Amino acid sequence: MPDDPSSNASSPSSSEASPSPFARLRDRIVATVSHHLPEGSDGGPAIEEPPKRTGSYARWLPLLRVTPWILAVTFAVSFAWDFPGVTVSVAGYAIGLENLLRYTTVSGLIGFGTNWLAITMLFRPRQERPIVGQGLVPSQRERVAYRLAQAVSEELINKRIIIQKIRESGLAAQYRDLLVAMMGDVVTDDEVRAELKTLLRTVLRDVLSTPAVQDRIADFTAEQMEQNAEGLPGVALSAYRLFSEADFQARLRQATRRLPQTVGPMLDRLPAHLDRHGDAIEDLLSRLILRLVGTLDVERIIFENVRAYDEQQLEMLLRRTTNEQLNYIKYLGAVLGIIGGLIIRAPAPTLTVVTTAGLLVYGIDELLFRVQSASSSP
Repeated sequence: MPDDPSSNASSPSSSEASPSPFARLRDRIVATVSHHLPEGSDGGPAIEEPPKRTGSYARWLPLLRVTPWILAVTFAVSFAWDFPGVTVSVAGYAIGLENLLRYTTVSGLIGFGTNWLAITMLFRPRQERPIVGQGLVPSQRERVAYRLAQAVSEELINKRIIIQKIRESGLAAQYRDLLVAMMGDVVTDDEVRAELKTLLRTVLRDVLSTPAVQDRIADFTAEQMEQNAEGLPGVALSAYRLFSEADFQARLRQATRRLPQTVGPMLDRLPAHLDRHGDAIEDLLSRLILRLVGTLDVERIIFENVRAYDEQQLEMLLRRTTNEQLNYIKYLGAVLGIIGGLIIRAPAPTLTVVTTAGLLVYGIDELLFRVQSASSSP
């Protein structure tokens, strides 16, 4: 009668469906240990992004943004009308206003243009060009990455700081307690004990069933006994081996064959053994953690990560924190250019007004600063 194909087809799948003893033991240990593992990082609440500080310049920035456009329109108007023949008298000093619009608008546009060009040249061109070259930040990307990595690794996060934080956190003691608790649950779990005993007994029985292995274990045990037996016990052992070497070897082989039966008692003693040697375990974990930290090259890690940024990513990284300040500097150039144009057109009265206004602003600012400092100090 031919074989049933369905039975043949089902036999491989049934063998694949039944996991090996090692797989069953692994799954059971993972299920037991998972109850002790932390669900997530409990290092405290996440650090919130600090609020964006907006100085007085933030209030003026919307007005400054339209200044270049006003200057451009006024410059175009100056070709049609620019105070022709108009003169004013200030404190007995006659000031001609003809071409005033052109002086101030050209100076303002130059001030804005130079600041815009300087800020743009920090980041553009991103790729090196034959004539205009490359922006400052892209061309110095490697050096920026190196300096940033050096500063961070020396001042912010280095091996010394990491080791100090590990010691302060008591991480080794926490993992020692966690290890003892996990091993206690593992060896007291009935299913784990059954699977582990079965697996170890099978492995030990297979290994120790070879006479050559038994002989090697017996010889090693006898050698260790000879080396560590001193005084009267050593003399007694030597005499016993001299007259009953065959019985001595037979007893060692018999003890070797009984090793698989010691798995259960060994598992029972394991939690207490770990608990008694908790300090040694903590010391071992501390040395392992510190050795791991010692292998870390923090500077190289930071350097390689920053160097991996392309030109656009590096530009966005810098602009994300400085873009508003850079825009303020750029548009402020237009205002300073206007003042420069007025100084060129009418030096004496303009310098007088600008100097007086500057001293007045500085005095008020210094007074307010001292009042705030006095009120905030205890």
